[in-house]
Amino acid sequence: MCGIAGLYYPGTPKPVDPARLTAMADAIAHRGPDGSGVWTAPGVGLGHRRLSIIDIEGSPQPMATADQGLVVVYNGEIYNFQAVRAELEAMGARFQTSGDTEVLLHGWRAWGPDMLSRLNGMFAFALYDDTRKSLFLARDRFGVKPLVYTELSDGAVAFASEIKGLLAHPSFRSTADFRAVEDYLGLGYVPDDASLLAGVKKLPAGHFLLLERGKPVPEPVQWWDIDFSKRATGKTRDLEAELIDLMRKAVVARMIADVPLGAFLSGGVDSSAVVAMMAEASKSAVKTCTIGFDEADHDETAHARLIAERFATAHRERKVASDDFALIDTLVAAFDEPFADASALPTYRVCQLARESVTVALSGDGADEAFAGYRRYKFFAAEERMRSALPEGLRASVFGTLGRFYPKADWAPRPFRAKTTLLALAEGGEFAYPKAVGVTGPALRDRLYSDAARKALGGHRAEQRYTDTMRRAPARDGLDRAQYADIKHYLPGDILTKIDRTSMAVSLEAREPLLDYRLVQFAATLPPGLRIKAGQGKWLMKKALEPWLPKEILYRPKMGFVTPVSAWFRKALADEAANLATSKILLATGWFDPAAIAHLAAEHRAGRAEHGRTLWQLLMLERSLVRLFG
Repeated sequence: MCGIAGLYYPGTPKPVDPARLTAMADAIAHRGPDGSGVWTAPGVGLGHRRLSIIDIEGSPQPMATADQGLVVVYNGEIYNFQAVRAELEAMGARFQTSGDTEVLLHGWRAWGPDMLSRLNGMFAFALYDDTRKSLFLARDRFGVKPLVYTELSDGAVAFASEIKGLLAHPSFRSTADFRAVEDYLGLGYVPDDASLLAGVKKLPAGHFLLLERGKPVPEPVQWWDIDFSKRATGKTRDLEAELIDLMRKAVVARMIADVPLGAFLSGGVDSSAVVAMMAEASKSAVKTCTIGFDEADHDETAHARLIAERFATAHRERKVASDDFALIDTLVAAFDEPFADASALPTYRVCQLARESVTVALSGDGADEAFAGYRRYKFFAAEERMRSALPEGLRASVFGTLGRFYPKADWAPRPFRAKTTLLALAEGGEFAYPKAVGVTGPALRDRLYSDAARKALGGHRAEQRYTDTMRRAPARDGLDRAQYADIKHYLPGDILTKIDRTSMAVSLEAREPLLDYRLVQFAATLPPGLRIKAGQGKWLMKKALEPWLPKEILYRPKMGFVTPVSAWFRKALADEAANLATSKILLATGWFDPAAIAHLAAEHRAGRAEHGRTLWQLLMLERSLVRLFG
């Protein structure tokens, strides 16, 4: 795991100052504290910070071929590099190192961009080809590893693993993009097709960008997509066996490391399954760790301990206070852009704990998106069945009318909070689902915005990308489309950003075996009835894991990392919420109506409404703006 940065001049090949590359790479030194390197040639420069995982003594970066014709900087791991290397050696390639980085150089020479389809891993890399005078930027299928880029005023294209790498270049200038604020408030994160800093772009997951001398900067090219349109056939027991085989291979492949390796263990199905398969493959006790909370309602340590005892792991756990909001500024620095998933707080803590004993940790991330594990999928699938059973006009008339008149009762027990469901049933699924996954809804956002801000949006809405993605998805039904959209937006924008930034902030490499593309593509072929059955999400996965895990783990209610932000804004952070209405930097933007923010904070503090997540968003936005723009 590493951090990369670089400069490339598509026009006149100007000299590149190595000191600037060093500064860009050093800004992300937390991603690679074990070593650094810089390489320059006319019109191009590459910088690298290394976290040594494989071939610790060898494989320095930037890495070049013997003739200096190809040079690469690389962040990530290629899990099947040995098989790809054997194929290249059979074609005549001669390797000088034993790691996975050199595979990219020989792979490019043999196959060009087509080599990407041969790679199974998480990666973001930049490869310079001196013969073509081109720079090739690529990102893995799901966007596990990040890559951002921008065009500078002197004509250079600058890129880095994180935005702070771009900020270190003296020619970088930017203003805040309010459209990204709309996206952030709607979704809880700044998605991959947006940036709070105008002019900064994120290379999308499963895409590459080929920059060539004398040509304008092109649009990224998609090299991989997931397909939900095919359906697996066969008996359930055969599909279970295939699933376990794919999971086992994915876990084993991610256990290759020349440094201490372990796993996060929350006590949920996904991390427990990963630990079970690690224990089967390991000759020694698997190192596991979990974070607990001082409030029983949020604590999962007992479930994690059950798995640790079952598989005889070398287990460590640590309890943290449920009001662990002292980390706010640490997280703001780690994420650069505002990030409102408050589970980043305990995720950071578990990464800290893991780093005390290991350099690599396997996680259970990705299974909920692949196998339909979130509760929202169950509700959405039920809504889709109702939509298909009633004519559109009747739905819109009956449910729309009921939804408009039904009171909004956030304080009431769930069965009585029907307003959102009724309004969702009145709409098509591609309009309803984006609102279900959102944080602050369109109506509340409009209340918070100033008149000038609403006008500046020009019709841009955060939810539209979800609607567009669901409409064009290679899918058969609504559940397919919802999962496809989450894999395209929520997974890279929230889940993978969270684990990358929190793990890299403490120089820990996190690996996600349940995001092995072969496993996810298999999951996409499962009939919806094998993903959700009898009200149970991840049904086939849980059924297949019954010989491995106890039923109290497989079928207990999903908890996940929960952070009580609503309680914070009624108690310890209540004054912080009220102060948002007079925040100098928020007022200076002209984006918000201060009276609306004050009313929001007062309503929440008094318990008249539930606005905790929105207040958390505004607080994280304010802190990010201060850090980026002072």
